[in-house]
Amino acid sequence: MMTANAVVLRPKKIRKVAWACAIGLVAVFTVVGLLLGNTPTGVIFRTSDQVAMILLGFLLAGGVLLLTRPKVNADATGISVRNVVTSHRFEWTDVLSISFPDGAAWARLELPEDEYISIMAVQAVDREYAVKSVRALRELHKAVHNQR
Repeated sequence: MMTANAVVLRPKKIRKVAWACAIGLVAVFTVVGLLLGNTPTGVIFRTSDQVAMILLGFLLAGGVLLLTRPKVNADATGISVRNVVTSHRFEWTDVLSISFPDGAAWARLELPEDEYISIMAVQAVDREYAVKSVRALRELHKAVHNQR
C-alpha cells in the first residue's frame, strides 16, 4: 500500500499459509487431545494430558503465526523494518539502496560497510506484489535523496 509520502508493506501469501497452518494445528491437536482419553493400549491419559495436548497445538500455532509479523513502514523520514523477531529503524541517509538479489527469498536494505537488513515483508513468492513493493521503496528512497 502506498500513499503520497508513505509506504506500508506486508507479505501476502505467507500470511494466508500461516493462518491456514495455525488453524490446522489447533484442529489436529484438539482432536488428538480429545481422543487421548480412550486408548486400547492400556496407557491411561488423564484430563491434564488432554489439556496439555490442546495447549501444545495453540503454542505451535502461535509460533507459526510469527511468520505473519513482517511489516515495513517507510516515509520521507526513514524506513522501519519489522521481521519475525527483530525490528529496525533507519534514516534514509543510512540506506545505500534497496535490492532484491537473484535467488533471494526476500528484499533487503543495503547499508554502509557491506551490511544489509532483510526485508521479510517483501517476499519472492509474492511475485508482482514484491516487484511493486521494491519499486515503491526505491522511488521513495530516490525522492528523499533528490531533495537533499
